[in-house]
This record gives sequence, C-alpha cells and structure tokens, in this order.
Amino acid sequence: MTSYLMEIQDSVIKYANIISQVLNVEVEIVDENLYRVAGTGIFKDVINKNMAEVGYAYKNVLKSGQAQIIYDPGKDKLCIPCPNRDICEEKFEMSSPIILKGQTIGVIGLVCMTDEQREHLMERFDINMEFLKQISEFISIAAYEKREKIRNHTLMELFNTIIDKVDQGVLILNKNNYISHINKNASKYLRLSDNYSQTKVSIRFSGDSIFNLHEYKVTIDNENYTLLGSIYPVYLNEDEYDKIFFFHDSKEFKDRLTQISTSKKYIDCEDILGNSDKLNMLKSTIKKVASSTSTILITGESGTGKEMVARAIHSESDRKEQPFVAINCAAIPDTLLESELFGYVKGAFTGADPMGKIGKFELSNKGTIFLDEIGDMPLYLQTKLLRVLQERKVIRVGSNKAIDIDVRVLAATNKNLVQMIEENKFREDLYYRLNVIPMEIPPLRERIEDIKILIDYFITKYLALFNKEFLSIRIEKEVWDIFYSYHWPGNIRELENTIEFIINMVGTDGVIDLNTIPKSILNKKGKQKALDDTEICNLKNLEKKEIEKALNLYGRTTEGKKISAVKLGIGIATLYRKIEEYELSK
Repeated sequence: MTSYLMEIQDSVIKYANIISQVLNVEVEIVDENLYRVAGTGIFKDVINKNMAEVGYAYKNVLKSGQAQIIYDPGKDKLCIPCPNRDICEEKFEMSSPIILKGQTIGVIGLVCMTDEQREHLMERFDINMEFLKQISEFISIAAYEKREKIRNHTLMELFNTIIDKVDQGVLILNKNNYISHINKNASKYLRLSDNYSQTKVSIRFSGDSIFNLHEYKVTIDNENYTLLGSIYPVYLNEDEYDKIFFFHDSKEFKDRLTQISTSKKYIDCEDILGNSDKLNMLKSTIKKVASSTSTILITGESGTGKEMVARAIHSESDRKEQPFVAINCAAIPDTLLESELFGYVKGAFTGADPMGKIGKFELSNKGTIFLDEIGDMPLYLQTKLLRVLQERKVIRVGSNKAIDIDVRVLAATNKNLVQMIEENKFREDLYYRLNVIPMEIPPLRERIEDIKILIDYFITKYLALFNKEFLSIRIEKEVWDIFYSYHWPGNIRELENTIEFIINMVGTDGVIDLNTIPKSILNKKGKQKALDDTEICNLKNLEKKEIEKALNLYGRTTEGKKISAVKLGIGIATLYRKIEEYELSK
C-alpha cells in the first residue's frame, strides 16, 4: 500500500521548498519506509530513492518518535554503521518526526552543508524548531485529509456497488436535491437517462404510511410518482452524498405486501380429507359457488375446519392468484378490531402508529377476506361492516376518504346467529347480507367413516414431525371402537390433538392400545356410556343406529356387510332387508 506521504508527494515537495527557503538549509523528507519523498539542493535529484542503507538517524526518529540532532555528522554514534561516515560532507543535521494519530509516518530532515547554514539555524534554534513542528503538523493534516478522501472515495464506490445490488429503487441526492447516484432498479422504473446528474428531485411526504414505510409524492422532470420508502442521511460528503432514498412503487409494494402477509398455499377440495356422503356434498357445493362473488356464511362446530373450507373456496375461485386474508374477530379486542379491518390514518387515536396503517380489507383487495368468528363482532362494527358490504368501499379510522375495494367476503361462526338476532346481539340485516350462500360443515360424529382417513393422515404427519420410524403402526380393535363411538366434541381439532398425544406415547413396538389413549377421552367415553345406559331409546331407532354404526365401522362393501351381520348377530339377508327398510344403502 502507498505510504501516507507518497499519496501527497506534490504537497510534501512544496513544504520542503518552503522550509528550505525560510531556514536557508537543505531539506529532505522521508516516509516510514525510508523512501525520500521530497528533497532540495543536493537531494533534489534523488527523490523516490530508498535510503535505508544510510538513513540511520532517520531510522532512530521513526523508531522513537522523537526529534534527533546530530551536531557532528560522521562522528556521532548514530553514524557508526553508515558506510558514508568517513566521507560525510554534512555540518549539522536535525530530524523531526511527522506524526499522525500517534504513528510516525515520516521524518523531516534539515541538513546544513556549510558552517554559515549551521550558524543561521542555531541563532534562532527554538523558533526554527517550533516552525519545523508546525510544518510537520501541516504535512500530517494533509496526509490525513488525503487518506480520508481516498477512504471516502473507496467507501462511496463500495456504497454505489452495494446500492446497485439492492432490489429496491435507490436515489442518492446531494444537498441541493440533485441526483448523485441511482441504481438500476430506480433508473428503470423512473426511466432516467445516463445524464442523471442534472436531474433535480422533489420529494414530499404525503402523510400516509404502510408498515413503517412513508408514502411520498416524487416529482422528477415534471413527472409525478407515488412511492413508498424511507429517507436517510448519508454523512459522507454532502456536496455529493447528502441523503439516500430507498423506495418501492406504491401499488407494486402493496401487491407484494399482501403476498407476504397472506397465505399463498393453495388448499383445494382435494386437501379436505374424507369420503363420506356429507363431506362429498360439501366439496361439491364448494366447487359450485367458488367462482361466485356472493358472500358465504360458513357454519359449524368448533374444530370442524371452517378456515380450511374458506381457503378451498378461494383456491377453487378465479381469485386464487390474489390475496387471501383471514382475521379472527374473536381474537382481537373490540377497540382494535375496527382499525384492523379498515385501517387508520396518522393521528387517528391515542397510541396509534404515527405513520398510520392499512386495513385487512385493503390488503385483500381483488382477493378474498375471511371473517372468522363473525358472531363475536360488536354491534357497532356490524353496522360498519354492513355498509362496506353494500357500498364496496372502506373508510380508514380518522379519515373521511372512501377507498374502493373489490373483495369476496367469507364469514364463519360456530354460534347460532338466528338466536343471537332474537337476543339483539347480531344485526338481522347483516345476517341476511352474509348468509347469501349458507354452508354448513358436518361435525365429525356425523361422518365417522372419515375418521380412519383422518387418523392415517395425522399419524403420518406426526411420525415425520417427531422423526419417529416404525416397521408398522398397529391400532388395536378396542381403540378403533373408542374412536368410532366417541362423540368428538372438539371435532377434527380434537382428533388431531389426540393423535399427536398418541404418537408421543406409543412404544417402540408401534402398537396403539388403550394405554396410549388420553385419559380425558377414556373418561368422557365412560361417562357417555353410563349416560347412554340410563336413556330409553325407541327400539327401531336403536336398531337403525346400531346397523348404521356397524356399516360405518366395517364399510358398505360386500365384505364389510358380512362382518357387520356377524357383529350384529343377524343373517346377511336380514341385514340387507334392514338396510332397505331404514334407507341406509348410501
């Protein structure tokens, strides 16, 4: 690497000439590598030469960082190793270090070749020594400024290289708001030519913000842009690098934001596990209504998979490439739900984000919004939601500006909304607006023939998740009996949790027996059986129920019916007759 003094050699030569003229002596200045950077008189023609073989006094100054005076050159002890000590023509030599941040970066040598020069120098020795120190400091400062300039230039080149790799648009502006540098993405989007240095930029904050990014109105050559981004001071060189503006196109960023903040995983009807008649009917309904724009009200008990059905509707629709945004109305406090749904502007309320916030309806524009647990929405918000559904516009909290939206609305609840209407807890007009297409998800106990499919799926899932491997997994008959006869009040969610527990508890033999079943299910099953034992059932209904249970348990194939007949203790012909009588053929 080039030494500090070599980087400013022209300036060092000028300083050497000044010293020589003022003090009437010969001057040579060397760097830390003992290369002569500047010289006057006899030293003028040997600049850039290395003097390591003869510069013993300078070596001492570089090592000690202290000034050095040789009153009798050639005879001083420092001169003993010098090969020119016997032919030295110098009469006097004084050396002063050049120090930068505690490091000696060079030496100024004053050399008297005559007695007159020596006498002139010694007459005002202290003043001359102070002058020499001042010159040394000037050289040190010049070296520092040059190195800083090189460092800043290198930093700016590195800075520009990094900026060019950023996937956002980037503008670097000087203190007068002219462009100093622009990366490729910004140049492409703003359509600026290579002669961008003559381009002035006007950037004005619009007052709106989205997820910590301000919205700016940017004017360049009489063209206006709406950009989302951030401005930062640079602190490098305000004449060229005063501030930096990272930005996205407002519309493109909102589109990308919805992709990030919403699920892009497609869940279609094939992902809804089960092959029961009721589930197949549900899947058929999903496909029929998916491409409609009408609102759908999904009802069903907790844990039946209402959000999965909503996602399937979205994935089967023409909007599947657009965002799907889900919000649980019961999980968000009433005071925050309105701002979550509709967004707010800056200063809308105490504690609000000073940059404002975009709402879920805007995020789901062109796509689908899923309002889960709609029955928990407070009445005052139901009124606002009704207006949004009717007018297809939203107004952010604290604003009076309506924003057009195109959103498919799906709602879900496990509550009886009709009863809530009678209790004045839910608006009747909103209910009818939501319930354009009603869709009810059957509870697990009404499609027990799907239990085996679900169990197989969850076993595979949790074996992989827990990194467990078995030659085979075997479920004992009494466990299947419990699975098929249990009421599953928590539905599929409870079944999944049960299988997760079982996979944790199963032994190395891979056998799932009663010891691996959660005690809560065994206890509930026992209470359920005791309750059943105290109830009196109509014999025909009881017979129908047991035949249906056997068919669901062993299947409706010929082989399954044979097993069912044996378990029921009746002949196969009787079974077929009973199936016909009770209309259980499907």
